[in-house]
Amino acid sequence: MKAHDGMYIDGAWRPAHGPDTIDVVNPADEQVIGRVPAGSALDVDAAVRAARAALPGWAATPPAERAARLGALRDVLVARKDEIAGTVTAELGSPLKFSQAVHAAVPIAVAGSYAELAATHAFEEKVGTSVVHHEPVGVVGAITPWNYPLHQIVAKVAPALAAGCTIVLKPAEDTPLTAQLFAEAVHEAGVPAGVFNLVTGLGPVAGQALAEHPGVDMVSFTGSTAVGRRIGAAAGAAVKRVALELGGKSANVILPSADLAKAVNVGVANVMSNSGQTCSAWTRMLVHRDQYDEAVSLAAEAAAKYGDRIGPVVNAKQRDRVRGYIDKGVAEGARLVAGGPEAPREQGYFVSPTVFADVTEEMTIAQEEIFGPVLSVLRYEDEEDALRIANGTVYGLAGAVWAGDEAEAVAFARRMDTGQVDVNGGRFNPLAPFGGYKQSGVGRELGTHGLAEYLQTKSLQF
Repeated sequence: MKAHDGMYIDGAWRPAHGPDTIDVVNPADEQVIGRVPAGSALDVDAAVRAARAALPGWAATPPAERAARLGALRDVLVARKDEIAGTVTAELGSPLKFSQAVHAAVPIAVAGSYAELAATHAFEEKVGTSVVHHEPVGVVGAITPWNYPLHQIVAKVAPALAAGCTIVLKPAEDTPLTAQLFAEAVHEAGVPAGVFNLVTGLGPVAGQALAEHPGVDMVSFTGSTAVGRRIGAAAGAAVKRVALELGGKSANVILPSADLAKAVNVGVANVMSNSGQTCSAWTRMLVHRDQYDEAVSLAAEAAAKYGDRIGPVVNAKQRDRVRGYIDKGVAEGARLVAGGPEAPREQGYFVSPTVFADVTEEMTIAQEEIFGPVLSVLRYEDEEDALRIANGTVYGLAGAVWAGDEAEAVAFARRMDTGQVDVNGGRFNPLAPFGGYKQSGVGRELGTHGLAEYLQTKSLQF
């Protein structure tokens, strides 16, 4: 798609207040593929004012009509799915097949789920002698990351619109073209002017202005824990609703009764997916001591198959960050069994699929989020030791458990301090809540739980 040179505000593309722009770079070949405006606080203010002006009308729109607009949005996304996939591939570097199967298809499913929920959700309920109304929070400021550029947008915008909220979106500066394409889809779907607004820009400028704007009633942010802390503090000071989906360091626990080869191969595929740039990736593989050497060999073999199958990471800074973690793993005594810090290609922000063995739980690579194609394999002595290691980080976003008996896996999963656990390779469910324990965030996305984040309750007493 061709980049817009304006902001989508109040139902139209409008010039930015300032001349600054952001280059959009293809991480596979390092070429500039477009430029978008770098919005300022003035652009954010204009967008928030438009959203606030549109709020009363959209909040009063019957849920069935809101559902119809969301259904129309889903249909537009379906019609433009190839363009979506191509755009994500161009600015994120994701292989085209993955862009088609995940970056385009998953947001379509999520948009469809909220079209149905908007039509069926009980926005009013009887509780004893009272009637409880579920009403929109108000104007939402959404700040989204680059790793799943359309999914993260839809996971915030769709439930907000279903709830009757209006919204201002500030997407990641690395992937703004996907956000502009989404704004086009919103317009084509007939969503009223001002209900959805888009401001492209830098996080410390446009993102901060949006999070701190007094006209914003709620901030929904996905990104690093460090930035999430600052946004949470600003929202708390203003007594605003806040939803934070932050970092992760998820454990893939393989119990002795599991199919070891299947668990290892699926685990490696999970880490290498999207070039490791997934906050819920199972980057710590926990294996019983008696199966450890076999698991390491299987993991190294599986990772080697991804050498020419994964895309680059998003930018040069991220590439250097991931390579720095690989160097630190070696320096702290972990053993490289696949990959390493060396550049696999002369051009592009590529990182080799990397597997570390002999990783101990206190090592940096076992504690901090790397956000790249790097897997650490840890050994455990018994089930209690595995649980202690699995829960032994500041994060709690996701995880996985494998066992020969499902009940055994479920029993272990129930003891993990994390918001979502895949049992024996469970599949993605767009209706299930997603979000973290501990420093992985506050609130939930997807399904009815995601819708509830954008609603507040009013009880009428009789």
